[in-house]
Amino acid sequence: MTSFYDKSPSPMNVVFIVYPNIVLLDLVGPLQVFTHARKDAHAGPAYQTHVVSCDGGRIETNTILQIDSDPLTDWFEAHQDTPIHTLVVIGGDGALVAALDLQLVSQVRQLAERSYRVCSVCSGALVLAAAGLLDGRRAVTHWEDCDHLATQYPAVKVEVDPIYIKDGTVWTSAGITAGIDMALAIIEEDLGTPAAIEMARSLVTPMVRSGGQSQFSPELDRQARDLEGRFRPLHDWINSNLRKDICVDVMAERCGMSSRNFSRQYTATMGTPPAKAVEAIRVNAARDLLGATEKSIKAIAVNCGFQDDERMRRAFLRQVKTTPSQYRAQFQSQ
Repeated sequence: MTSFYDKSPSPMNVVFIVYPNIVLLDLVGPLQVFTHARKDAHAGPAYQTHVVSCDGGRIETNTILQIDSDPLTDWFEAHQDTPIHTLVVIGGDGALVAALDLQLVSQVRQLAERSYRVCSVCSGALVLAAAGLLDGRRAVTHWEDCDHLATQYPAVKVEVDPIYIKDGTVWTSAGITAGIDMALAIIEEDLGTPAAIEMARSLVTPMVRSGGQSQFSPELDRQARDLEGRFRPLHDWINSNLRKDICVDVMAERCGMSSRNFSRQYTATMGTPPAKAVEAIRVNAARDLLGATEKSIKAIAVNCGFQDDERMRRAFLRQVKTTPSQYRAQFQSQ
């Protein structure tokens, strides 16, 4: 299949829209990805990046740093014949005010009409929604802003869980670092998987994450519950040994405790019985494989220690209220 990149003899234009009080990482994460992306090691830059705002000049961020930007109207006039490959609206606390700025919203709408792809990072989705660009579409934003997005813009099909969603040529992403995941997914779509992996390696990210992954990290939740790190070595061992028969006795032995005492203390600390915790870890690993690989459901069930796909199906219904096949189908539709 011929990609947009194959049709483009020159770097593709990526335009970032900013406004006062953006989250700095919302901008610089994706900006770093697009600035340094290459089709291969011998190719030149695949993208040309631009940062614009309503009035131009220096834009305040949520840090001590300011960002230089070009005036949006000036850029619009100077680049009337320039196709926009990807338009990205950045998020931040200022998004609530930006979504009410009629001039900015109108300009976003005009630029979107000239863009091959339209995206938002974090609460930048509020600006896209105000411009009517998310009406009838699935969308996500930072979990703290999902209720506001759904309430203020009922025509948007808001989802809370995914780290990013692709609905046609419109992409939305969850909070902060999810913008990097979205940018890497765009690189993969434009330039191919090897280019995305190479970019991820350059950024020292552990993997190119699929949009089907949750913005709510089970591992982070476990760390938050176990602040002293008492069971962290156990969780690391479980993640590395999913194929094994991991029963309470085995876990208790690894923690140097009796089975009864281990079960009681683990449940008190983690808020869930050990067996349920193992199931949740296995389901999370299976979700990653379903979204990021073409492995069969049966193979994934075995790799994650479920023994067979029926046991994994029942675990998915308990943990994420859907089946593995439905979960994969939802991811592949993004």
